Amino acid sequence: MTSNGHRPGASPGGDLPYRLVATDLDGTLLTPAETVSDRTRDALAGAVAAGAQHIIVTGRSAAWARPVFDEIGYTGIAVCGQGAQVYDAGAHRLLTSLTLDRRLAAVALAKIEAEVGPLLVAANEDGLEGRVLAGPGFRLRIGTELPVSAVEADGLLAGPVAKLYIQHPELGDDELAEAAHRLAGDLVGVVMAGPGVVELLPPGLSKATGLAVAALRLGVKGAQTIAFGDMPNDIPMFSWAAHGVAMGGAHERLKEVADEVTAGNGEDGVAVVLERVFGLG
Repeated sequence: MTSNGHRPGASPGGDLPYRLVATDLDGTLLTPAETVSDRTRDALAGAVAAGAQHIIVTGRSAAWARPVFDEIGYTGIAVCGQGAQVYDAGAHRLLTSLTLDRRLAAVALAKIEAEVGPLLVAANEDGLEGRVLAGPGFRLRIGTELPVSAVEADGLLAGPVAKLYIQHPELGDDELAEAAHRLAGDLVGVVMAGPGVVELLPPGLSKATGLAVAALRLGVKGAQTIAFGDMPNDIPMFSWAAHGVAMGGAHERLKEVADEVTAGNGEDGVAVVLERVFGLG
């Protein structure tokens, strides 16, 4: 029995070991150079040829994910924005989109700042082309060449937003996420999604909720899914899927709940597992 109660070697997809392969993007599917290696492409193609489906599940909004999807040739359905958006990459169309209650978000920020001091904040606008609006002092620390628009603090919640990003000048990411959850977890969801990326989300939202919606469209279930990830925001997805695989460089909290740990994203970790599971030569 594995750490989250699943049986290794089970075949929830019938003749297939799994009917759905769900991969995180940054730190998982993408190499450190933000490409997909030939070996990983071949392994995914082999799984699809065997009858499985592949879906990308990312914390990036659709607007931030689209350039990557175009670059790697991904045209399927994707879960974006930590589950807030189900996105048809081929048609460039949002199928679902959820927003953060701005009044609750403002209260949450105030409660957090009352204890830890001023935060550096950015907001992800709602919609297919939603910009990321960076307040004073906020600096993006993940991804390359992602568009960010500078605004004053009073402009962050001027329109509908999907989520907020928060940073602190002294607290580390894990410390900030813990404090935010403790102080405002009754108002917003809190996830740590990468270096310098602590996010405030609509309550109850996660990669798992978005993936469940997308899987329904694809005609598959969690018991038929193998999932790959590297950060604490992937924990709900691992709980939902039959088998969770943490990358070699994954956050320790994710490794603790994973069914197995593979090689890093720079060493074809996704391919290593898919080749074994699907018997690819």
